[in-house]
Amino acid sequence: MKNGAAAIEEFALSIGLLVRRIRTNAPRELQEFSWTQKAVLTRLEKEGPATTADLARAESVTPQSMGIAVASLEEMGLLERKAHPTDGRQMLIGLSAKGAAMRKSIRDAKLLWLSQAIARLDKQEQATLFKTSQIIKRMAA
Repeated sequence: MKNGAAAIEEFALSIGLLVRRIRTNAPRELQEFSWTQKAVLTRLEKEGPATTADLARAESVTPQSMGIAVASLEEMGLLERKAHPTDGRQMLIGLSAKGAAMRKSIRDAKLLWLSQAIARLDKQEQATLFKTSQIIKRMAA
């Protein structure tokens, strides 16, 4: 058994490796986006439309940087703007149909790779992994 610090370091490295493997098995088009662009697409998919300022705050980037990321995604047809329902001075940014379809394709590819990797484990390892996922969720909360 490794000492506490070594075990923690190995755990962190293992989580990082798994995340990188999942990302590299995403469709090629996602790998060409910046970190901010990926974060915007994911956030809008999960939380729905938001203002550029809200997105900038949520991702801890400047409004100018977020504006650039949003504009480039909009040029690609992945985002669309709609009038804010209560504040006529603002616009809400949301996924377009093309953006939503792309996000689904990416999510499906990642889950396919992960399900194939899990299928290579024996039943006891799978059970341990699924129990561990609950612990990791509590740690991250």
